[in-house]
Amino acid sequence: MRIVIAPDSFKGSLSAAEVCNIAESAILKIMPTTEIIKIPISDGGEGLVDVLVKHRSGEIVKIKAKDPLFREIMVEYGILNGEIAVIEMATASGLPLIKPEEHNPLITSTYGTGEMIVDAVINRGCRKIILGIGGSATIDGGLGVASAMGIRFYDRDKQLLTPSGENLSQVMTIDTRQVDARFQGVEITIACDVENILCGHLGSAAVYGPQKGADEKMVAFLDQGLHVFGQLLEQQSGKKLMDLKGIGAAGGMALPLVAFFNAELKSGLDIVLDETGFETAIKDADMIITGEGKTDSQSMMGKVISGVGKRGKKQHIPVIVISGALEEGYEKTYDCGVTAAFAMFKNDRGLEWHMENAPQLLDEIISNLFRFLLNICMIP
Repeated sequence: MRIVIAPDSFKGSLSAAEVCNIAESAILKIMPTTEIIKIPISDGGEGLVDVLVKHRSGEIVKIKAKDPLFREIMVEYGILNGEIAVIEMATASGLPLIKPEEHNPLITSTYGTGEMIVDAVINRGCRKIILGIGGSATIDGGLGVASAMGIRFYDRDKQLLTPSGENLSQVMTIDTRQVDARFQGVEITIACDVENILCGHLGSAAVYGPQKGADEKMVAFLDQGLHVFGQLLEQQSGKKLMDLKGIGAAGGMALPLVAFFNAELKSGLDIVLDETGFETAIKDADMIITGEGKTDSQSMMGKVISGVGKRGKKQHIPVIVISGALEEGYEKTYDCGVTAAFAMFKNDRGLEWHMENAPQLLDEIISNLFRFLLNICMIP
């Protein structure tokens, strides 16, 4: 029998690679001759670098860069085949990097993410960037990342602006003359799994501002700033940006990348599945096992479960979900190609216990599933 194990991470408990190893061990205890193919998956957010570097035998690079408040920290990103850089913006510009009392999208910046891109292209010769943009602490419209890449933003008095959210509405002049010529022809793909536009009630500030420390007044101020900045970028680049689906993700950080560097927004999950050769890997598989920390109605929206289910269904392969918990709306995953879903959660235990005992629980449920399959003679 040929089994593909392709899970997301169980956030806070197990990495996708750890889930693969535990599932493999459990299956082989019951059916030792089973052929196992392990494909850890990320939807383009947390774990993107780890998944692609391990799958493609890439390397990890460590450099110094600025955190959201311009403090120097050590960050890392991946390089595949010596020419593809895989970067998670949260590594340099993420909310977990600052204390709760420091949450303030008026002053946080994506500058450090730009420094990582510069290092990959200028110092290491990468010609393609895969950029995951989840978990940011910023609503700076990409001022920071673009500044690090050589673009200069000036106010009406020709004064150079600090690249942070509070200065979005102050930008009057954009100077691209200092952008290094080596960026020409570099392919930038941004992993984005939301459809938020830039401004308004579905825009970046309104939807994501509060979780980054913005109060109602700050949300309105940032929304106005993004509107002013977005219009200016449209005028200078000649591109329609403000209503582009997904441009509001991560505080609008993709704005100048799309405007001046021809970056493309793409489903993070599709990027990972394509880069890992998923459809080829599952060919002739008898079953696919996937899972995540919690499966619910949100799992349909560009998450690992839905993508794996759809691609399994396309090749008529049963897809089994084993997650930490199944919550309201998880049944909708059946419409995405999922055959059956199981939960590790036990009602008499609390969340902390489940997270601490996730390896044992995963082992138990997979062992039970394959004992069942073996004993109904489903397996030749």
